[in-house]
Amino acid sequence: MGELRVRSVLVTGANRGIGLGLVQHLLALPNPPEWVFATCRDPKGQRAQELQKLASKHPNLVIVPLEVTDPTSIRAAAASVGERLKGSGLNLLINNAGIARANTIDNETLKDMSEVYTTNTIAPLLLGQAFLPLLKKAAQENPGSGLSCSKAAIINISSTAGSIQDLYLWQYGQALSYRCSKAALNMLTRCQSMGYREHGIFCVALHPGWVKTDMGGTLEDKSRVTVDESVGGMLKVLSNLSEKDSGAFLNWEGKVMAW
Repeated sequence: MGELRVRSVLVTGANRGIGLGLVQHLLALPNPPEWVFATCRDPKGQRAQELQKLASKHPNLVIVPLEVTDPTSIRAAAASVGERLKGSGLNLLINNAGIARANTIDNETLKDMSEVYTTNTIAPLLLGQAFLPLLKKAAQENPGSGLSCSKAAIINISSTAGSIQDLYLWQYGQALSYRCSKAALNMLTRCQSMGYREHGIFCVALHPGWVKTDMGGTLEDKSRVTVDESVGGMLKVLSNLSEKDSGAFLNWEGKVMAW
């Protein structure tokens, strides 16, 4: 397996769970990125303590305040990252921030559906738009043939719960708004892959597995994976993807997921 090599990467929702795991694994690579931008709502708050500890040990880790549902905050984050990169591009945008509600088809509400869609689907769209100039710059700095994650890429952390064909884990919970938002995120990924291809930007949706995180719940199941297993697997997958995979929906082991 190859090793992911990027100069700069940004991870949203990086203060816990999969996002924090991604930051930890990126920093631990034999050739870590020159810049790892980790975003969260409140960088100085209690929930960002692990990130703060990491940042005190790794000068290449920059914590960026970001509320992914606020367009003004998104623009400010993009400007801040651009200033730090001093004219260079951003290689990798990992849209990881996400929320879930346990609502069923009978008790789903407008408020919950809107909040989940805004975070899980609309935010990755707006982040892609805001960071497009930096991603395009990274692609121009690496003019070699083909698209890849080491050149310029948008990675959307999706879920096979959004698979229309599989209806994954329906017996454990309907999570209606979450499923619909991830199905829509998969379509967004396809659209980004088509719309940004001409700029040299690779796009892919990844199912990280049913990961043992706070959001993943406490139910025990043999199919569940740890954050380390999931993140280590996803980074290996990303290092081996090529242009033919742009727009795909894959899992943390590289297997193609059903739409």
